[in-house]
Amino acid sequence: MDGAMLVAEEPKSAAELRASDQAVSYLSGIEPSELQRCVFPESLVMVSEDSRDLGTFKVEVEFSRRLEQPCMLLHAQSHGAADGHPCGTTVTGKGQQRPRTGSSPLLEDHRVEKRSHMVQSDGRMLIDKVTTVGEEVTKESASYAMSDLRGLVTEGSSLLLMRLLALRKEVPDRMAFISLDQSLQITPTTFSELGRKQMEIGDEVLEVFGIQKMVHSVEGSSPTWQCFFLQDGHLASRMQVGSPVTTKLLQLPSKSQKGFHFYTCFEKIPLVWEEDMQMHSNFLDRKAELKADHTSYLRQHPEIRALISDFLQFLLLRKPNDVFQFAKEYFIPFSSTHPPDQT
Repeated sequence: MDGAMLVAEEPKSAAELRASDQAVSYLSGIEPSELQRCVFPESLVMVSEDSRDLGTFKVEVEFSRRLEQPCMLLHAQSHGAADGHPCGTTVTGKGQQRPRTGSSPLLEDHRVEKRSHMVQSDGRMLIDKVTTVGEEVTKESASYAMSDLRGLVTEGSSLLLMRLLALRKEVPDRMAFISLDQSLQITPTTFSELGRKQMEIGDEVLEVFGIQKMVHSVEGSSPTWQCFFLQDGHLASRMQVGSPVTTKLLQLPSKSQKGFHFYTCFEKIPLVWEEDMQMHSNFLDRKAELKADHTSYLRQHPEIRALISDFLQFLLLRKPNDVFQFAKEYFIPFSSTHPPDQT
């Protein structure tokens, strides 16, 4: 069935919001040794229909330890321009306990950021989504019992799952998972096989294996992605059906990237955190957190402002040459080791 397309059957009703037994069984049957084969970085370019370079798409996967338990870390990031405006998307997944996804497009100099945090606690999955448009912040929350999320595939785990399916060269039938849409509602997600075809990559023509992912939205539209993979699991091309943008691999991975190692060495890239939307977002979050914490502490201890104000007034009145010595003598009476009869 060279080049043939198999489209998964649409769910019959919105009530069918549970993953199939085949999908749950498939996830539980994944061996750690197979996941090791999925640990490698890859870098592709995004091009328009007229072959214009629009940006880059990079994925990094590595093993780590979190709370003394082995886990996988995934970081995918696209960066480019749409209609002349810079835009980007970041997906970060950490093991099974705390997956997180976020996207940060920039349109007309107004920052639009969407961030979702998912945390498992007391048998439930707690989800918080924050959308920032300029100065306006909108917050949404949802909570689901873990039993309702059997077969959940997040954005990060979806990338890993397709790598694994490509390495196995087979997409089993009735693979119906669930995911969360933009409104944090459960929606069916299916994967189907597109077969094999020939694709030109660099100076070579290679056989690639195709996988289609479809998110069956209850609102009518069903976003669909078609991805083709090399024999070793590297992504060769990726496109959303109906979009004029295609993500392509321009040259074959190096030998060091093709080797399946438990530990993968990534090429060192100069860090310019101000230009990394995810890191800049983390910086702003931490800055706001510290500011709120400091403000709260000063509010609880008004004597701090009075003490500093008195010291500055006394300092400016005396204008000593040795400020450090003056400060030492000024604050000595406040020391717990200073005798109370000396001032």
